[in-house]
Amino acid sequence: MVLEQKDLSRMLETAIVAARLAGQRAMEEIDYTKTSFKSATELVTQTDARCQKIIIDRIKENYPDHGFIGEEGEGGKLFKQPPRGEDLIWWVIDPIDGTNNFSHRMLLFAVSIGVMYEGEPIIGVIFEPATESMFTAVVGGEAHLNGRRITASEDEMDKFASVGLDSHFENDVPAWACELIQRTRFRNLGTTALQLAYVAKGSLVATIANTPKLWDFAAGLVIAESAGAVTTDWQGQRILPIDLDQYSGQMFPILTASEKVHPQIIQMLRH
Repeated sequence: MVLEQKDLSRMLETAIVAARLAGQRAMEEIDYTKTSFKSATELVTQTDARCQKIIIDRIKENYPDHGFIGEEGEGGKLFKQPPRGEDLIWWVIDPIDGTNNFSHRMLLFAVSIGVMYEGEPIIGVIFEPATESMFTAVVGGEAHLNGRRITASEDEMDKFASVGLDSHFENDVPAWACELIQRTRFRNLGTTALQLAYVAKGSLVATIANTPKLWDFAAGLVIAESAGAVTTDWQGQRILPIDLDQYSGQMFPILTASEKVHPQIIQMLRH
């Protein structure tokens, strides 16, 4: 299968429409959605499932044979539907990234939709409903925010730089995290997708996530890299391609940073 620019543009437009529809529903329900525990560390709301259905239904209108991986499946597991036919394309969906924020009526959350082909993301859409911010990218092209080009920061990592830092440390906070906290204006927005988007637009010089799953970063990775950022694991190695047929919810500790800052943080992570 050869993907042409018109194919990518059509899928991008479908993702944008689906993300906006889901984001609008989430904003309508934020004040009265019901919350339950999905696991010991994760919450889920009724709105998560509703928004995921909105997204998938919208995509299937144009691409009924494509595959889907979504965060919200039965019994707290992922939703997975392999592609049918010759188009081995997967849509990777997080209907509300930042569910903990959303469940507490905090407006820091995003809709994340990535399209993957041959184990690599080729399209990314992240929508922040509270600010009507639509981050988009197509592999090989530019990253955009509401149609305007965005690029990763060229700032140094210093006391004025903002770095995204995950909040899930199972045991003690590692030494590198303490160093990062002391050296920068660290941030935790509560949504991996949005932190990746903020690296893409230069608001953060980097973001470090230790427990993200595929739907948390599939869209953000292509947006950040299209903006000139670099994404690797904590050893500085690429995490792609990913075998989507075998994927069952594994976590991928990732670092996304500007070209200037990435090697500095890799050094910190290795100590």
